[in-house]
Amino acid sequence: MVTLTEVAAGRIRDIIQDTPDAQGKSLRLFVEGGGCAGFSYAFSFDDKKEDDTVIPQPGFEVLIDPASAMYLAGASVDFVEGMEGAGFKIDNPNAGGGHCGCGKSFST
Repeated sequence: MVTLTEVAAGRIRDIIQDTPDAQGKSLRLFVEGGGCAGFSYAFSFDDKKEDDTVIPQPGFEVLIDPASAMYLAGASVDFVEGMEGAGFKIDNPNAGGGHCGCGKSFST
């Protein structure tokens, strides 16, 4: 379904360790309407719901709701640092129509 690079997984573990509200929660990756290209990616720390897809990682789980799963199938998540700053980058084979310059939104 969705894969995380070692760099992304390590950064998420760091965030969980440094964020008291995230401890004991899972990382939810989801797609929501909005952004300059139509859809945008979002992350939150959340409790598992019955219909979530669960992707186990060392030290945490990634949750994906059914509506987001169809947009995220085959995607990979990385954490990159560069001159433009640092952040999570999602390489999504389902983002066909267009991408925004910031890389945080897409269209199908």
